[in-house]
Amino acid sequence: MQSALRITTKVLPGNKIEVQLPPGSEGEEVDVFIVLPEKPQAEQRNVMEIIENARKRHAGRTAEDIDRQIQAERDSWDS
Repeated sequence: MQSALRITTKVLPGNKIEVQLPPGSEGEEVDVFIVLPEKPQAEQRNVMEIIENARKRHAGRTAEDIDRQIQAERDSWDS
């Protein structure tokens, strides 16, 4: 019967790993499987969706409203 050993280890500098096997394994040929952790994929969004969502959030704001808000923010820096 084939035996299996599961070991979790950290990747060392130089992208190397070190594994210690049980006694009596020296000279044996073994298969090694490396399972890398899954990395979450960055959500890809359509530029037009982003613009549309921004417009919905700020519906009814005019350019003048935005200019006033920006000017108020700039004035607060001088205070």
